[in-house]
Amino acid sequence: QVQLVESGGGLVQAGVSLTLSCAASGIIFGGNVMGWYRQAPGKQRELVADIASGGTTNYGDSVKGRFTISRDNAKNTVYLQMNSLKPEDTAVYYCTYARVRWGHKDAMYWGQGTQVTVSS
Repeated sequence: QVQLVESGGGLVQAGVSLTLSCAASGIIFGGNVMGWYRQAPGKQRELVADIASGGTTNYGDSVKGRFTISRDNAKNTVYLQMNSLKPEDTAVYYCTYARVRWGHKDAMYWGQGTQVTVSS
């Protein structure tokens, strides 16, 4: 049982920065991956970034070089620093958590999502 609560979304102008936070609570295993997915209207859900408890990161191609994911293991919190925001970054951003064991991810838990809207 894991609960994820996102914060930090909002309406911003193109070119500015925004940081999202997600705090996980419940039964958290030491081996896990937390991350961010997003879904824009009319588009498929896509990976933004994720980060393992050991620090390994992955980024979606559309955000490489602009977004940075980080985490605080002691607080079970993951952050997404978003720089140089573009209108195409507009989406609902979802925080995720998955236990990792034997080199495989278990089923992911999802937060309720936070809206990020970037105006031109």
